[in-house]
Amino acid sequence: MTNEFRDLERPQAMRKKDVVLMATVTSFESLPYPSRSELRQFAELFAPLFSASSEEARRDAVAALSQCKTVPPAVAFFIASQPIAVAAPFLTSSTCLSDDALIAIARTQGEAHARAIVRREALSPTVIDALVGLRHDRTKRSDAPENLEALLPRRPTPEMVDEAERNTRDELLRNRIKALAGHVDRPAADRLGLRNLSPIQEALLVRFARNRETGLFATVLADTLSASHWLSERIMLDISGQQLAATLKGLAMETEDALFILQRLYDHLGAEQDGVTRAAALWDALDEDECGKRVEAWRRADSYTYPEQQHQPMFADNRAEDSRQPRVIRTTASARKPLNGLYRVR
Repeated sequence: MTNEFRDLERPQAMRKKDVVLMATVTSFESLPYPSRSELRQFAELFAPLFSASSEEARRDAVAALSQCKTVPPAVAFFIASQPIAVAAPFLTSSTCLSDDALIAIARTQGEAHARAIVRREALSPTVIDALVGLRHDRTKRSDAPENLEALLPRRPTPEMVDEAERNTRDELLRNRIKALAGHVDRPAADRLGLRNLSPIQEALLVRFARNRETGLFATVLADTLSASHWLSERIMLDISGQQLAATLKGLAMETEDALFILQRLYDHLGAEQDGVTRAAALWDALDEDECGKRVEAWRRADSYTYPEQQHQPMFADNRAEDSRQPRVIRTTASARKPLNGLYRVR
């Protein structure tokens, strides 16, 4: 019975280790620019977790890291040195392997690894020359893999981690210099310093527009603008839809989502003329830079009027205490129904 219980416990323990490995890889993947301590921690944790996990978990981890732009060189070399069944996607796709690492792996790990390296999208002339020379000399150096493998570490060392951290810092510095240089001639798609919609905010605006929940829509719009509800309500009360269109374009909303919102909140913008909806014609007539300037002007005026921005829900309990607050937001798609003394817009 004891042996049977042990056999049942082993898969459970293995699954836990697999979960820990994938959680570690997923957490590292989510870091766009890992810090020095994060690189060191990942390099120290990965090899033991990898060795203790199942074959399937190892393949999943390597497949995920093969798409990661930042992998410590020591970890990258460790992965690339694994059996070809595990290392193949990393050898074929990862951009974290230097030319020297690729050449060393081709020389030490055998023909299968070299073939995987050949399938990479881009190879430098140095690597190509080394692979060609390796092909001609392979029969003469059949014992080279064992000899060289003894000289190359299979697990990350402190020196390798320090090198990875140094390379990461250098890359961050280069990217920062490029970004500063780009300000001299900023491309049209660069909105650095301008107000932008987050993916969550955009999704919420589309959701509330679909349900015609204009109160909640105004709440999210006010939060997006970092302004008062008064500003978002005044924008929506323009029944032509032009102010809301200018606001959405100034926030760089996706065209498809913006047109859906405009047509959902303002019925007349869904009408077509010459095969083009009025919403599309209005959207195309707006200039994004001008819309951005207009939105910022509205926000400045709003901040002068309401220094303490209001972020309470549209139907908060204290709403009735302020007689100035509008009781309803009406657009051309609104239908009013009484609800507890107030009007709810649907």
